[in-house]
Amino acid sequence: MDDALELAVVIPTFNERANVPVLIAKLDQALAGRRWEAIFVDDDSPDGTADAARELARLDTRVRVIQRIGRRGLSTACIEGMCATAAPIVAIIDGDLQHDETVLPKMLDALQRDPLVDVAVGSRFVDGGGLGEWQRDRVKKSALATRLSRRVLKADLTDPMSGFFAIRTDVARRLAPTLSGIGFKILLDLMTASPEPLAFVELPYVFRTRIEGESKLDHVVAMEYLIALYDRMFGRVVPVRFAMFAAIGAFGAGVHFLVLSPLYAGLLWTFRASEIVATIVAMTFNFFLNNLLTYRDARLRGARALFEGWIGFCLVCSVGAIANVGVAIFLFNENYGGWAWPALAGIAIGAVWNYVLSSRFVWGRY
Repeated sequence: MDDALELAVVIPTFNERANVPVLIAKLDQALAGRRWEAIFVDDDSPDGTADAARELARLDTRVRVIQRIGRRGLSTACIEGMCATAAPIVAIIDGDLQHDETVLPKMLDALQRDPLVDVAVGSRFVDGGGLGEWQRDRVKKSALATRLSRRVLKADLTDPMSGFFAIRTDVARRLAPTLSGIGFKILLDLMTASPEPLAFVELPYVFRTRIEGESKLDHVVAMEYLIALYDRMFGRVVPVRFAMFAAIGAFGAGVHFLVLSPLYAGLLWTFRASEIVATIVAMTFNFFLNNLLTYRDARLRGARALFEGWIGFCLVCSVGAIANVGVAIFLFNENYGGWAWPALAGIAIGAVWNYVLSSRFVWGRY
């Protein structure tokens, strides 16, 4: 049929209200003569991004909106969008206008022209592509991330960090159940999830400078990228969320000792009082870091939610904390290796219990 849908453009958004009408206007111009739809997948943006998209959808039936409540994350938003269309080809483009929408018709043509190609990737590192006005340190970080990705990739992509690409929808749906959904790099997730290497072409584009809104790039995003790589390399042996919780617990152990040592050995507090204070401080440290990293997809935001979450974390982990303190005091009283080993044993006893309860009753209930 001449009016059959050709392409779905999935746009994951968070606080991009001002960019919504501009992007649709740009898509309308770039995809003139093509049959397309735009699917905004919004993580319940407080700035009303979903409302802005719905206003456009009332006038333009090519625009659709998925407003996610209680679900967050760019990769999972892309997965939902890719599975929500009937179009045979689906493209991913950021809502911040930094990707060059004029490349979309070339991606569509490449996939329609060659049925053996699975993915058309917008690349900043092939001839004709570029990083725009990126600062030197960001270029170096991107190059490092690209080198790291080659440890898990099954393809010689020049720009595996690209968030701008088009893929056959049946391929995306087939891979969806095996995707980790971690972090911001959905292309890397797709390329590494496929049992067989995906055939791809790369098309150049120049990365633009953001005009409206604030960049989502931060140190947490970089950490999520490393987490995604870990998941692909070792996730089947040790689940990534438990590994993150355990790693943060290890940092918490360091905090525990940093508090315990000066209180007991320096200020000459009793071991009982020193251990209790150190446990509370370490538990607080673990809560905030887990909220930032381990449970980023269900992160608690706002003073009230954080306070309630911290209280809940302390309550559900109270059994683990009691076991921690009790075991440490018992071993200390029995003179098992001074004070350090009893404290470490107490931490280990409480760790697994804390993970199970906090996953279920702190972040799992939001």
